[in-house]
Amino acid sequence: MSGDPARAYSAAPAGVTPSAPALAAPGTAANATPPPAPRRRRPLRATVPLVVLVALLVGFAAFVQAAIDPAPPVPGETDGIVVLTGGSERVATGFRLLAEGQARRLLISGAHPESGLAEIAAAAGIDPAPFAGRVAVGHAAASTRGNAVEAAAWARAEPMRSLRIVTAGYHMPRAMVELRRAMPGLRLVEHRVPSAALRAPGALWRPQVWALLAGEYARYLGAWAGLSGAFVPRRESHAT
Repeated sequence: MSGDPARAYSAAPAGVTPSAPALAAPGTAANATPPPAPRRRRPLRATVPLVVLVALLVGFAAFVQAAIDPAPPVPGETDGIVVLTGGSERVATGFRLLAEGQARRLLISGAHPESGLAEIAAAAGIDPAPFAGRVAVGHAAASTRGNAVEAAAWARAEPMRSLRIVTAGYHMPRAMVELRRAMPGLRLVEHRVPSAALRAPGALWRPQVWALLAGEYARYLGAWAGLSGAFVPRRESHAT
């Protein structure tokens, strides 16, 4: 006899109501509810770029805040002062600190090859005569990495154990990365000079200012990653 329920039903004798096929008991394999499909977790590689982007934006916001409103300089004397050229305000600040007795020697790093102490001091409105024999002018550096190499050589020759670094607020993070890498054993003190371009009325509404800040932030990240040595200016390559 066939085991097909449909055929058994049709073959029942007349006047007899065929019974329906028995259903499987609850809990048996035939009646079991399939388990829910596991949730798909979001791939890690999809979240990593988002995390990196957020970290970059947060870092840039902190960078801009420090550039616009730099922290007050840490007081105290150091063995030397290093001014990273890039504006007359930096040079004037270095001379003022030297006159106040904040250090015994001053290095102006990254000066133009044709500029001597007299020309640099005149551009900053300073009389260099009172500082004779206490100021050195470095011409070898043409980059922030070059500034660090030049300052390290100067500090070893003196010798010095502490330096006050004078540069613009937006330039200080990158400068400190390079200087600490070149002089790991020296105590370095930041002295941020407020930038005239950032202090001008309506500065933050100017695209040029944001281009300056974004470019400097990118160069800072490159220095932090150790990529600044990949591009050596011609003047520095000739000096080495």
